[in-house]
Amino acid sequence: MTQSGTSRGESISLVPREGGVKTPIQRAPAVLFLLAVHTLPVVAIVRGTRPADWWTLAVVFPFLALAVGTGLHRYFAHHAFRTSRPFQFLLGLATCATFSDPIGFAGKHRIHHRFSDTEDDVHTPLDGFWACWYGSLVDDGLTPAQVRAATKDLVRFPELLWLHRLFVIPGLAIAAGFFYVGGFSRMAVGYLLAVALLLNLTSSVNYVCHRWGSRRYPTRDTSRNNFLIAILTFGEGWHNNHHYYPGTARAGFFWWEWDPNYWLIRFLDAVGLVWNVREVPVHVRHGRPAANSPRSGVASP
Repeated sequence: MTQSGTSRGESISLVPREGGVKTPIQRAPAVLFLLAVHTLPVVAIVRGTRPADWWTLAVVFPFLALAVGTGLHRYFAHHAFRTSRPFQFLLGLATCATFSDPIGFAGKHRIHHRFSDTEDDVHTPLDGFWACWYGSLVDDGLTPAQVRAATKDLVRFPELLWLHRLFVIPGLAIAAGFFYVGGFSRMAVGYLLAVALLLNLTSSVNYVCHRWGSRRYPTRDTSRNNFLIAILTFGEGWHNNHHYYPGTARAGFFWWEWDPNYWLIRFLDAVGLVWNVREVPVHVRHGRPAANSPRSGVASP
């Protein structure tokens, strides 16, 4: 499958790994980052922490989790609601606190939906635990051109391109701020541990929610709803729901399905910061999708 990726009309393939794999030197920054966010909190805990470090973690982790679920996933990847350009930038800036960015995440995620659970999926459990959980964070097989081709609606905003190129800067600045305010343990436990937890929980959606759980809807992949992952990720674990109808703002299709990301979107809608929130039609919820329902991955912006 291809998608036009340039203004001259050339077509860029979105199949991962067609552009080759990264060299060890190209993989090194991601490897060092993963090592840092996992080892520095352990070092801080061994050296000793203070209650304020853990209180900081209790505040920072929900913020980061909602930034990923509401910002990166439901807005930038799927356009499940609309907002103003200034608030779009604020959402993008908030997501960079997770050492990710709107263009990079959306491109990878949209390509995942296109090839879900095939040999061209960027993070399928079919490739094994390590490849799905951590390997795709080090080398997802995508070139910068492929990512841009999958996010033509986002790359037209210069400020989002700036975040894409310099996405590590906000995270490093936040880490430095926590270090300045509370020392090493505040930075390592209060912030980096939150980042590490979020990275692993995101990978748990990619791995666990394609192996264990219930399948309410028939999809072309192995996506499953997992209650425990949904609780831990603020609603992202209703993965079979999501793959069945990905263009909606809610992953929990029924009122009893825990989905704080959707509740946040509804709150933002109530105060006027977002609008045109995409809901799940009743017929879709009960397993009867319309012919033109956005089931293939990306809702039109």
